[in-house]
Amino acid sequence: MGHKSNPIGLRLQINRTWDSRWYAEGSAYAQLLKEDIMIRKYIVETLPQAAISKVVIERPAKLCRISIYAARPGVIIGKKGADIEKLRSRLAKMTNSEVKLNIVEIRKPEIDAKLVAQGIADQLVRRVAFRRAMKRAMQSAMRLGAEGIKVMCGGRLGGAEIARVEQYREGRVPLHTLRANVDYAEAEALTAYGVIGIKCWIFKGEIFAHDPMAQDRLMMEAQTSGVRPAR
Repeated sequence: MGHKSNPIGLRLQINRTWDSRWYAEGSAYAQLLKEDIMIRKYIVETLPQAAISKVVIERPAKLCRISIYAARPGVIIGKKGADIEKLRSRLAKMTNSEVKLNIVEIRKPEIDAKLVAQGIADQLVRRVAFRRAMKRAMQSAMRLGAEGIKVMCGGRLGGAEIARVEQYREGRVPLHTLRANVDYAEAEALTAYGVIGIKCWIFKGEIFAHDPMAQDRLMMEAQTSGVRPAR
């Protein structure tokens, strides 16, 4: 049997770091972890139209700094920043710390694994043919600078009686190369036939420096310059 490891967990402290960055001891750890889970769940469930990729939570001293990476930041901010203030006050009730919100725009959602997987899931719910949805997502990613992409769908594909798994790959996705910048995500499509699971791997080049914050830095550079991050 194959032993599959999560591409993100495998690369922690090599070229990427955790999405929750804080330190706590004893019972405080459990409390903060519970808060993180509640905050993430609330943000994703209340803002489904914002195309949220990830939520990074940092806790320096008595501050809770929440960075929301989204393809449509305007949905979160609202007219003249009204919605963002509402969101901040709601999140402040979930934690004892002072909440500070930071919205980061994802300029290229086509090469973000979470958004690609979620996009395919949304299409499957709308009864788009699964092969067409997968291949269209792969073509968009390759056109916008991804070096490789692999997409896998599992479940009652096309309403078939027997569940099966289908996968497609374009370019190269070196999962065993630790310096490879591989973005990975999962999504679920709740169709009339049952749940269809989608997995997506996107290879965006290699990071040669041993830098845990490398992926975040590359993402930030890409947002500010609007061009593909240099390797």
